[in-house]
Amino acid sequence: MIRPRSLLLTVAAALLAGAGAVALIPPAQAAASCANGYVGLTYDDGPNPGTTTSLLNTLRSNGLRATMFNTGQNAAANPGLVAAQVSAGMWVANHSYTHPHMLTLSQSAMSSELSRTQTAIRNAGGGTPTIFRPPYGETNGTLQSAASALGLRTVTWDVDSQDWNGASTAQIVQAASRLTNGQLILMHDNYQTTIAAIPQIAAGLAQRGLCAGTISPSTGRAVAPDGGSGPTTPPTTTPPPTSGACTTTYTAGQQWSDRFNGSVTVNGATNWVVTVTLRSPQRVLATWNASVSYDSTGLVMTARPNGNGNTFGLTIQHGGNWNWPSLSCRVG
Repeated sequence: MIRPRSLLLTVAAALLAGAGAVALIPPAQAAASCANGYVGLTYDDGPNPGTTTSLLNTLRSNGLRATMFNTGQNAAANPGLVAAQVSAGMWVANHSYTHPHMLTLSQSAMSSELSRTQTAIRNAGGGTPTIFRPPYGETNGTLQSAASALGLRTVTWDVDSQDWNGASTAQIVQAASRLTNGQLILMHDNYQTTIAAIPQIAAGLAQRGLCAGTISPSTGRAVAPDGGSGPTTPPTTTPPPTSGACTTTYTAGQQWSDRFNGSVTVNGATNWVVTVTLRSPQRVLATWNASVSYDSTGLVMTARPNGNGNTFGLTIQHGGNWNWPSLSCRVG
């Protein structure tokens, strides 16, 4: 729907096959330099049967990931498209349930718009969103408090593509050329001109040393992708090996709507002790090829060799937080 707005890679994206295994596909942007930082490509008002599939295919074929600010009513009506967004490596966020002017609502009605959307997205396999974009960019303290109560950070945008206002593909590309490190651009799910702009946006970002990133729920700014279906770079966990030191490499494995697998390979020692620190509210469901113990919070797991080599694995129930665990290694 056209609504005037008053305000204003190298691990790959995973293909989700229900509760089955996923295949990793190298993105086209994998070789791009991110020396000048990350920007947030965002698409509002989806998912839509007429355009979402084309949008996702075009993003993936150009090696881009984006944040999809879905309305709850569209997510509820098109759950398969929400799952497709996740499968394509996109991040799913909250854009209210019915796209009202939120500031005209009571606080309880605000909360209902947000909570119903959280439920619709979660039920469709999109995880639990951690960011919220208010319709029309309209927000105030009351709305932000309602969002915060549900664990949502309110974000708007830095650059308006004006696609909702009839901007041409060339004008959308020009708008994206103004993005700088950390900034977000407003686009929409349901315009062919917006989809047609994607290859040129990808080329422009690469030329400027910028990459498409995720939106941090802590700062509301675009940052390096380190969560979702496939972080761009594995976390740096330990310094280069020195005498008596060890290093770890994390590799993403299978992923489902509620959990994901990962494996940790240790180099530099055979008598290693690896500390795995989860991101709340994550928890470990299973491990293999290591002897493990946990601290009292359940968020810190210590792994040691159990005779099955220097690679061990784990299954993490993400609880809406797709970030990989942080790792540290020492010689035991």
